[in-house]
Amino acid sequence: MNNNYERLKSLVPIQPGTNYELFFEIFPDLVLLATTPQDAYYHAEGDVWTHTKMVCDELINLPAYQKASDDDKFIMFYSSLRHDISKPACTKHEDDGKISSKGHSKRGAVDTRIYLWRKEVPFHLREAIVNIIGSHQVPFFAFDQKPKVGSQYPVRTPEYLAHELSWQLPLHLLINVAKADMLGRHFVGKQKCIDDIELFEELAREENCLYNPKSFPDAVTRMKYFSSKGGISPDYPFYEETGSEVIVLSGLPASGKNTWVEKNALHLPVLSFDDAKAELGLTQKDNTGSAVHLVIDRAKELLRNKQPFIWNATHISSQMRNKTLDLLYNYNATVKLVYLEAPEIEIKKRNSARDTTLPNAKIDEMLFRWEVPTPIESHEIIYEPMHLVKEKKTKNKI
Repeated sequence: MNNNYERLKSLVPIQPGTNYELFFEIFPDLVLLATTPQDAYYHAEGDVWTHTKMVCDELINLPAYQKASDDDKFIMFYSSLRHDISKPACTKHEDDGKISSKGHSKRGAVDTRIYLWRKEVPFHLREAIVNIIGSHQVPFFAFDQKPKVGSQYPVRTPEYLAHELSWQLPLHLLINVAKADMLGRHFVGKQKCIDDIELFEELAREENCLYNPKSFPDAVTRMKYFSSKGGISPDYPFYEETGSEVIVLSGLPASGKNTWVEKNALHLPVLSFDDAKAELGLTQKDNTGSAVHLVIDRAKELLRNKQPFIWNATHISSQMRNKTLDLLYNYNATVKLVYLEAPEIEIKKRNSARDTTLPNAKIDEMLFRWEVPTPIESHEIIYEPMHLVKEKKTKNKI
């Protein structure tokens, strides 16, 4: 039995007024919230911990929370409890006297993923919480999007945001957390924000993506729609000449990528930076630029010939994956993304036992860039989390 997860489940409150300090033992990083100030205009109630407790109480009071399943309560409560968890690290006092915390949503998502992974929370629950934390402010501003200077993409409309989010997280749960976040503060402009959140909820309902991912005619149309940030219609098939069929692996070191290849696709060519380094006689400490060029050159040759292949690399951050995926999509490849995961103790045990120059301490450093891929990144995505909590493999395919 997973005692960490079972305890977290048992502590999910069903009525407001909970002693939230009970969670300090489980999540020691919560303690810092009480000494982290916020800008008085948006948070006249005071420090982050005061706000967090108000948000949790408001969440529990929502009819949607009271009627929710145990899993949905778990997701919404821990998303709310940790939605501002990285404000201590991101808070700055600006020259004009204001207090800002730019980037706290994204960092909070990464920090929470590490915590919940180590507590062996089931993959689907953990990633729902993580993605809600990373996007918890989006419903506030969905109707106030402005074009980015120099961007080649159109302004992301509220419709596009609803479609995109529906493929990454349970959108109705995100909206409930956003409502609680706005209700749980003293802010003169909060009623307008609450109205906008409710309008965004109605929009998602009209678009049939409040409780399910937005429907597309096919995977090619879906990928073109998301890659162009809504530059094509999501309702009509988009024709595109197809190229190679490519399997892109993603996962922390020692998460099982090589084993997956051996079991599932030994018949395909495999591109690997580690193999390229070995071929060139490079060690972990050497400059790996030549190995990167070798892999990219071979990928381009396979793509030009429209041959299927596997790209085996960690691809643990969206930035790392985008470099690979952008190249593949430039050649109209059809991509299946396979994400593999194992518990921390298993990863470090495997890593220590294998012939590698990558120490476990280096894996610890990599965790702070760790972003699990979402279904908007590829035509098909397969999650293979090998947790101690037994779960079925999850496949997401349009």
